[in-house]
Amino acid sequence: MSFLERVDNAIRRSSAWRSLFRQPYPSDERSRAYAVMNNVFLHIHPVRVRQHAVKFAYTFCLGGLSFFLFLVLTVTGVYLMFFYIPSTTNAYTDILNIQSSVAFGLLTRNVHRWGAHLMVFFVFLHMMRVFYHGAYKPPREFNWVIGVLLLLMTIALSFTGYLLPWDQLAIWAITVGSNMARATPLLGYEGPGSRFLAIPGPDGMVPFIHSGSDARFLLLGGRFVGETALLRFYVLHCVAIPLAAALLIAVHFWRVRKDGGISGAL
Repeated sequence: MSFLERVDNAIRRSSAWRSLFRQPYPSDERSRAYAVMNNVFLHIHPVRVRQHAVKFAYTFCLGGLSFFLFLVLTVTGVYLMFFYIPSTTNAYTDILNIQSSVAFGLLTRNVHRWGAHLMVFFVFLHMMRVFYHGAYKPPREFNWVIGVLLLLMTIALSFTGYLLPWDQLAIWAITVGSNMARATPLLGYEGPGSRFLAIPGPDGMVPFIHSGSDARFLLLGGRFVGETALLRFYVLHCVAIPLAAALLIAVHFWRVRKDGGISGAL
């Protein structure tokens, strides 16, 4: 045995190597299964994949493209956060500075903007593909619900991010969009059923849902689109919704694996 072979054997038998690579190089069906099941990055994939599942036309890689765009938006969004302050006095100026003074600022903002549009588009196409292929049927009902929640979160990310430039288009678009929340059933003071939510008072029934406590007020933090609304949309867009979406994406991938992959029996 040569010196290099002895060094290689010593490294492979060391505790450090065995803690990182629990299984040897897969050479048969059993070792391949162990390698997949014991790897945090590979365990979401099945050990075997049916031949028709690797065809591009089967899924068009719509789910993978949606996840890729989520990663692109995360990276570009974090970069833009370094140069943006969520205040009514600085927001629009910061956007102009990003486009004119920050290195690769204009490119990063355009990638973030178009990536957001494409993510909504591809997530919607992914849902359509799953629906028309009947991939929502048992045992995948739970994962279909997760997918619907991710679609709603994608739209919510696009909606909350629309206000952050703080220009006239953003302000009035969010004003129109948030006005729809007034018609939310039970939670909007103009919505159906809100008058049934009332508490007794000295002068009769006092409505529990009104313009200062309904869904629109909760969304904006006030009756108008202002400083509080900008701060709330910033926190939702940059922290709350992305973290919730990342958690659901992990659960979504895990359920795909547990339900037999993308092409298992329905």
